[in-house]
Amino acid sequence: MHALIVVAHPDPKSLSHGVAACLAEGVGMAGHTFEIADIAREGFDPRYTATDLAVHRREVAPAADVAAEQARIDGADTLVLVYPVYWWSMPALLKGWIDRVFANGWAYDEGAGIKPVKRLRHLKVHLVAIGGATTRTYARHGYFGAMKTQIDHGIFDYVGAPVATSELMLDTETQGPAEHLEAAHAIGRNLFEAIRHAETEAA
Repeated sequence: MHALIVVAHPDPKSLSHGVAACLAEGVGMAGHTFEIADIAREGFDPRYTATDLAVHRREVAPAADVAAEQARIDGADTLVLVYPVYWWSMPALLKGWIDRVFANGWAYDEGAGIKPVKRLRHLKVHLVAIGGATTRTYARHGYFGAMKTQIDHGIFDYVGAPVATSELMLDTETQGPAEHLEAAHAIGRNLFEAIRHAETEAA
């Protein structure tokens, strides 16, 4: 099986990139294939333009960069998003990637005279968010629930893509990276087992 691992961080030496690399290594060790999409290095433009709005209105076809990302996802069995937590959510780069790539007519269908359709039911999603604050801070302010509502439900449920696992690696500003990198390796090794487990529970 094939995993598309999208990492959204401008520093290639960041913990986010380290986590993505270890996760990918785990996927490979389990006998599966992967591609790492470093959307910062690749220069993906996250700005939602008039062209993207025209795509949403089903007036034009997606731009070439968007179509290329959609093809990457179409070729994957699972989508893994690895990102730092900025202001209690994902970075603007990754949010813009979703804004543009998860377009009407590809991720879902809606419009006048069209019954809404979720088109990504086949795609399993794994979220790996990396934050500097403590578990206690997240719990005290309700950030766990807020992020789940915004991202798991607000984005992926809307297009029908089930979130198989959602990981929050916290305390990264006070802890060394070893524990988080080891956890990422385990996530990669067990990635497709987690999917099968989620499917069994859903059945």
